[in-house]
Amino acid sequence: MRILVTGGTGLLGSRVVSRLVDAGHQVLVASRKAGAGRVVADLKSGVGVREAVAGVDAVVHCATAFGRRSETRLAATLVDAALRAGRPHLVYVSIVGADRVPLGYYQEKVATERLIERSGLPWTVLRATQFHDLLRVLLVGAARVPLVMPVPDCSFQPVDVGEVADRVAELAVGAPAGRVPDIAGPEIRRARDLAELVLAAAGRRRVLLAIRLPGKAFRGYRRGGHLAADRRAGRITFAEHLAAHPALRNASYRGRS
Repeated sequence: MRILVTGGTGLLGSRVVSRLVDAGHQVLVASRKAGAGRVVADLKSGVGVREAVAGVDAVVHCATAFGRRSETRLAATLVDAALRAGRPHLVYVSIVGADRVPLGYYQEKVATERLIERSGLPWTVLRATQFHDLLRVLLVGAARVPLVMPVPDCSFQPVDVGEVADRVAELAVGAPAGRVPDIAGPEIRRARDLAELVLAAAGRRRVLLAIRLPGKAFRGYRRGGHLAADRRAGRITFAEHLAAHPALRNASYRGRS
């Protein structure tokens, strides 16, 4: 198959590209910069997008943007080009609980889902929980605070980005399936527990301080709106993910404990 991947140089997109190439498909990466395996296309301006979509069998939309209506505008540009270029199968990656946690970025994801559903294109939408990588980066950053490490008073169900990429690649070469079952990590753990794992992996000592932030979005997190207890499809745990990142023990990070 001939498949276009937006966001193909990012955390998820690059892995999706690798899976599809390994499976023998012809993969193009939409990028604002020219390069091997890339096709020049700018979803913000629309320049080159129609040409990038022309002749492809499927489009995997991993590109994302922050800001009011930013995500939806990118998708609208892509959908318009796809409608004019043979109506390829559009696969979109969203977030578990996007319609249950009133966070601006999540609301953009929901609006984009609806845009795709009503587009007239053959489509598939997969929602995933937070990636291990995201929580690792956030917790490592919090661990840089001296003595006390603040953590949110809620739980998470992180999933391995490689396992999500496997599923996305599978969906891209399959028939359009609409909204498919969510993909989530194998464990639901308190943020405090995840922070303890990060500290242990980094060789640091901190007093953990659970913080209950105000606002509707954080209440949604505390209620577990971003979790999928019945969809523990992932196998790799957060602890296993950390074990694969020996840089956590790098002296430049560890510094004074």
